[in-house]
Amino acid sequence: MFQFIQQQAELENVLHLMNQHSIYGLDTEFIKVDTFWPKLGVFQINIDRQVFLLDGTTLDLSLFWDRIFQAQQNIFHACSEDIDLIYHYSQKKSLKNVFDTQVAMSFLGHGLQLSYQNALKQQLDIDIDKDQTRSDWLARPLSPQQMQYAANDVCYIVQLAETIQQQLQQKRLYDFVLEDCQHLCLEIAQETAKDKLFSEVGNYRHSSKQLMQLQQLCVWREEMVKALNQPKSFVLKNSTLNDLVEKNPKNTLELSKCKDIRASVVREHGKIILDLLRFLPDPSQWPLRMSRPIKHSSKGITQVVDQLIERVAEETQVPKEVLMRKKWLNMLYQHVVFHGDEQDLPAYLLGWRYDLMTRPLIELLKKDIDYLTTQMKVNP
Repeated sequence: MFQFIQQQAELENVLHLMNQHSIYGLDTEFIKVDTFWPKLGVFQINIDRQVFLLDGTTLDLSLFWDRIFQAQQNIFHACSEDIDLIYHYSQKKSLKNVFDTQVAMSFLGHGLQLSYQNALKQQLDIDIDKDQTRSDWLARPLSPQQMQYAANDVCYIVQLAETIQQQLQQKRLYDFVLEDCQHLCLEIAQETAKDKLFSEVGNYRHSSKQLMQLQQLCVWREEMVKALNQPKSFVLKNSTLNDLVEKNPKNTLELSKCKDIRASVVREHGKIILDLLRFLPDPSQWPLRMSRPIKHSSKGITQVVDQLIERVAEETQVPKEVLMRKKWLNMLYQHVVFHGDEQDLPAYLLGWRYDLMTRPLIELLKKDIDYLTTQMKVNP
């Protein structure tokens, strides 16, 4: 059973119940097809086994957001988009009390992307339908099928979390999971610095000039999508940005032939785009070229690195793909080659992984500094 809450007076009852209990099962249904910011349709919450569907189109949820930030624990499954939505609507970015059952299941060896539906089946032998995923959650009235679908997403999540938490406690992994969930919430809160936006699109093949062009285009796109509340792809896709700096069009005709560019964008913003490609700051201000990705270190060190990861995975019972991801390992390569500051490493590598993985890996890679430095060199 569930209650669909559309009136502010009804929400007061939910807030009162939240004052009495501090662990919540949560999920959101939203639309983000043609906007940069998500549009909340329904916010689902399980409080002490009672399920409420909060109407995101009618309710003032200011006090509700406060309760979420004050909770003992907020339980989600695959929380990234939910947290992003909460940060947007609450205008706060400091959620630290999250338990993500997808993250937790990855520590138990179920892969990084296990669905909620499969998690319920594996852990509780419960089947739920997922046939309303692409529903219009802003349309009113919601159908009975939509509401039941939304309710199912939180109806069993607290029970699922309790089952998983017991297994994690037995393996002494529960604190590791909580810390990784905190790091995930921190990661979602962080926006790429404006002067580094080019790094989300550029690669080591681009010249410094092309990276400067990308930087100017990326800053302009970022400002446009936020002002217009449109997806980035509606203005310039990443594939279009790359084609622009590679073809370097000189006029609107050449611009219109660039990959995936919309005719309306050429018509309305063509001159600005051409100017951003043409007028650049002094070369002394251009970004340095990006380093080549390192696929592996020299043969002897690669084997020792793999052996270390295998050994720690066996000792901790943390799966290898959870223990050390490829992108983190590449960051460690770059950290060693460029003598970086450890505080600039991802938070994941500075927490419980630090003594187990990060510090030993840095020491290993330092032994291979000559080979790594050669591999990191960019094309002239």
